[in-house]
Amino acid sequence: MKYVVSGYIGFDNFGDEAIAHVLVQHLKSAGAEKITLISSNPAKTSHIYGVSSCGMFGFLPSIFESDILISGGGSLLQDATSVKSLIYYLLVILTGILLRKKVQIYSQGIGPINSQIGVVLTKFILKRVNEITVRDKKSQELLKSWDIPSILVKDPIFDLELPKKHLKGTVGVQLREFIGVDDEFLDKLAKEIAKRFSDKKIYLVSLQDSIDLKICEKFAQILNDNRVYNVSVMNGLSLNDVFETLSSFEYLVAMRFHANVVGIKSEVKTLAINYDPKVEKLAQEYNLPMINLTDKDFSEQFERLIELT
Repeated sequence: MKYVVSGYIGFDNFGDEAIAHVLVQHLKSAGAEKITLISSNPAKTSHIYGVSSCGMFGFLPSIFESDILISGGGSLLQDATSVKSLIYYLLVILTGILLRKKVQIYSQGIGPINSQIGVVLTKFILKRVNEITVRDKKSQELLKSWDIPSILVKDPIFDLELPKKHLKGTVGVQLREFIGVDDEFLDKLAKEIAKRFSDKKIYLVSLQDSIDLKICEKFAQILNDNRVYNVSVMNGLSLNDVFETLSSFEYLVAMRFHANVVGIKSEVKTLAINYDPKVEKLAQEYNLPMINLTDKDFSEQFERLIELT
């Protein structure tokens, strides 16, 4: 079988690259004749995964020559980022349908979809695919309300075998730029870390340097201002570096969905920062302590983190 995979690939985003890694390994193990990833950086993607790759808007020949189109995983079908993004990924799916290929939606989180045109197009197209798997119950419930069947599965990262080092005296903090992650929020977070973990080594982990690195460097200075000096910023990490790093901490405070997934999978004591509904869903499902960006005080959440076993 010849496969084409559509996703947020080639942007150096840890979570989406990790999903691509897992999916490619599954398809290779299943004896795929050819795998083509649709990527914003085809040359780099082909080098990393050892498969074929095509550009974001050069997918038509690859889908035409394929047997199966896979869309996912991650949060591709949502318009919180932009309606244009949603329409792009729906267009890829529709191309597969029109070319009469088998189309699979793979371990996705569906929504939020707030625009009327987004809802209409998503419902119309998803009713015509062959198989849908989703990674959370709310996505499944949304599809059920549209009379679209789906299968509930775990996020692909849960399929990985990760080390469980838990190096004592280490705290990982993973941040990204986002509305609400302002000076007030960072100062409250720094004060809580200073109060609880001033005797530990603090690692600030950038998972997508174009979005994460600047805020990590800023937070390092805020920690220094709060008399937390044993601080390192980690950036430029490969996929394997990230897995090794995040799974090695004693404690992890994380924003990104897949950073929290790695924490859960490697049994690190993890505190989620809720900046997106997908993080909230994950924290609720796995009973993680969770900070909301609008919380006035973080002490209760840090108490729960320390009490985790």
